[in-house]
Amino acid sequence: MALTEHARVRMADRNISAELVLEIIDTGIIKSAGSSHYWLYKHVPDRMDNLLCVAAVIDNVVVVKTIMHHWEPVP
Repeated sequence: MALTEHARVRMADRNISAELVLEIIDTGIIKSAGSSHYWLYKHVPDRMDNLLCVAAVIDNVVVVKTIMHHWEPVP
């Protein structure tokens, strides 16, 4: 997994660890955002800012572009 600087800043802003990002990637729901871009999201118990979402490009390596909270899937 590679993290952009933007993702690192958002993780710090939202108190989200690298371990939690990996958990969302491994066990969350995946939704295509077009081409090789995806949203991976998950409700995390005990957090008030759900849903947590990882916006990523998945190719030879997962590149995490940003981390979102209070996210809602687009229909």
